[in-house]
Amino acid sequence: MSFSGRYSLEGCVASVLFIVLFAVLMIQIFGRTPLFTGPVWTEEAARWIWVWMALVGIAEVERTNGQLRMGFVADTLPVRWRRTLFLVIDAVYLGIVAHLVWISYKTVLRTWNNEAVSLPATDAVLYASGLVATVLILHRIARRVLSFVRSDTPEEAR
Repeated sequence: MSFSGRYSLEGCVASVLFIVLFAVLMIQIFGRTPLFTGPVWTEEAARWIWVWMALVGIAEVERTNGQLRMGFVADTLPVRWRRTLFLVIDAVYLGIVAHLVWISYKTVLRTWNNEAVSLPATDAVLYASGLVATVLILHRIARRVLSFVRSDTPEEAR
């Protein structure tokens, strides 16, 4: 599947998860009315879908480099120093996220045999959201660092 500049895998997956979350919540809401008895799995499914949607959404924010930032210090620096500062920050961020990938992987392994309360899956499916999101974030940071390193022209940093 190929995505062009405006759309990404992360954004599309997060959007689909939002739609599925909305549908599950509607089943849960109408299941509390006299219309019908709602299934018991909707509460747990809504939490799991929310976690997956939020973490994949964070990966989309990283793709678009849309994090909140306070640039009043960086904006006072010359372009070359600003680029260096952002490169150092991204390198540290890369290391932290790589460590989070490892922690997420160990968590998935640790929860592999834990049964979910009402869903036919193990808790590892829930915790795999952290692993998937951190791998996607790691990928986006690495691409940004490589593009910084490869660029010869000192264009405006971020």
